[in-house]
Amino acid sequence: MNYVTTRKLAIFLVLALALALPAVAQEGATIVGTVTDPSGAAVPAVQITITNTATGQVLRNVSNEAGQYVVTALGVGKYNVAAEISGFKRFEQKDVVLNVGDRLRVDIVLQVGETRESVNVEATAIAVQADSGEISDVVTGNQVLNLSMNGRNLYELATLTPGAASALPAFNGPSAQGSSAIISFNGSRPDHNLFMVDGGEDYDRGSGGKFELMPSLDAVAEFRVLTSNYSADYGLSSGATLSMVFKSGTKDFHGGMWEFFRNDALDALTISAIRFPKPT
Repeated sequence: MNYVTTRKLAIFLVLALALALPAVAQEGATIVGTVTDPSGAAVPAVQITITNTATGQVLRNVSNEAGQYVVTALGVGKYNVAAEISGFKRFEQKDVVLNVGDRLRVDIVLQVGETRESVNVEATAIAVQADSGEISDVVTGNQVLNLSMNGRNLYELATLTPGAASALPAFNGPSAQGSSAIISFNGSRPDHNLFMVDGGEDYDRGSGGKFELMPSLDAVAEFRVLTSNYSADYGLSSGATLSMVFKSGTKDFHGGMWEFFRNDALDALTISAIRFPKPT
């Protein structure tokens, strides 16, 4: 086997291995917590299981000697958190909701008993962010889907964030380079904002701070706008960081169909276009 053939085979094997590996986005949510017994003492070596209810994906971890655990790289959605160790009842907290970029604390208090017994905890509707000093706001999937926008441009949704000052035009088309991105967050320059999609940078640094590629609204699951005190993970720009995630599949077969219809015949008339009757 000559050198050229060997080199081609090596390149092929590297590419095949890269394609075979699961694609994991850099952007993800995190669940942290501490496992204790009824007296408040830490419980080490507890088996922690995190299950995505929509996809069935399961991630596992073990609490350390201080009873602490961390599970990272979690996608958006609902999760069940379970904990199990001999001598204690099985713990399970259902419907824990994670948004993009969340760092959510789920502390676990184990009750003495057999593992065949279980303690079920209902997830709280409102979670307090106590593990990060960042100031951010999530634009949910329902907002992306249902809010009316003149142009269906993602920049308009970013203006929902507290501290945003917009100079966007009345109509802003859904294109990366042909639309305006003049939004200032807390007085920062608009071209200092950063846009990320599924953990990767989608930012055209030569265009004055715009998307490199404008995602379709119908592909977006949700996004978070980080405006202040965010971690060094988002240290690529001095303005706000818009971190977006795309919709993903589930373990259940499903589909959808949509049509967006836009025609100027449906627009409201301006004052100048209205013909008022002449006074008699």
